Amino acid sequence: MAEIKIKNVAKRFGSYQALRSIDLTIADQEFMVLLGASGCGKTTLLRIVAGLDAPTEGEVWIGDRRVDHLPPRDRGIAMVFQNYAVFPHLTVFDNIGFGLRMHKLPNEEVARRVERTASLMHIDQLLQRYSGELSGGQRQRVAVARALAMEPDVILMDEPLSNLDALLRLEMRAELKGVLAESKTTAIYVTHDQVEAMSLADRISVMNGGLIVQAATPVEVYRNPAERFVASFIGNPPMNFLPAQNEGEGKWRVAGHSVDGPNAGGDELVFAIRPEDMHPSATGIQATAKVVEPLGPHLLVTCDIEGAMFRAVLDSDMSIRAGEAITLAPQAGRIRWFDPQTSRAVA
Repeated sequence: MAEIKIKNVAKRFGSYQALRSIDLTIADQEFMVLLGASGCGKTTLLRIVAGLDAPTEGEVWIGDRRVDHLPPRDRGIAMVFQNYAVFPHLTVFDNIGFGLRMHKLPNEEVARRVERTASLMHIDQLLQRYSGELSGGQRQRVAVARALAMEPDVILMDEPLSNLDALLRLEMRAELKGVLAESKTTAIYVTHDQVEAMSLADRISVMNGGLIVQAATPVEVYRNPAERFVASFIGNPPMNFLPAQNEGEGKWRVAGHSVDGPNAGGDELVFAIRPEDMHPSATGIQATAKVVEPLGPHLLVTCDIEGAMFRAVLDSDMSIRAGEAITLAPQAGRIRWFDPQTSRAVA
């Protein structure tokens, strides 16, 4: 079993606190994505699990072994990097089998594993080519196959698809998810790309300022963000936010419109809703369309609501022009509410 437990891990580089009290359990065979902006600590956390950096505080467990004192080679892990790290002077076969030969496995076992993983990654017809003859997507497949050939307990990936073009990333995402499910390997995947995270992950750990601010399924992170940061980071376009004043008895005034909300104490909350969860209505929030962007089946309408920018995704059959006044109402059950002081969700 390759369950990973990260217990109270912190990391300091001099006076800089890169990670703060990280606690995370990753189940056996789970695909966990660490998602966040540059500098949030996600790569540092991955490197600590890999053994490339040591934690300042805390413990890392893989299965029933504490591994934070062990070198990378003794942790039962394999890594895939952003820059592929494919050896140009070796054939695809020798690249995939490089780690196996370093572990002095018999030639027959090396051949079996190389051929199996090359087949999984659809590069078995390229085994005798050199890496200089391969495309970027093919080199990335070689890097993943080399990691899988080690039959690791855990595979760690640091933005492995970021150097590929958009269409190839889409293809590789689907392949990668299927291959890792078939190989029954526990995976930790680092990315700043929320689409990549949403499509690949069993769970997403959203990181900000060296902390995990929410760890949940992609649907839960999208629909029920635990913090305002998560709501603003996840989604394209992200959630809208408007101030709300307490009218009592579960009623809140949002831009002059009364909205059902939580029976929370205090005078103010932040009303939050995704652009696709707003719809035109005879009564609702008054807005002025500023920019109208046709997006195939939808219109992305950027509005002004009492001086605040607000976006709505509406049906492309609607006729809306810049400067036009529109009335929008939120879809029931899709509103989130945040405390303006703590930024934590209250409902």
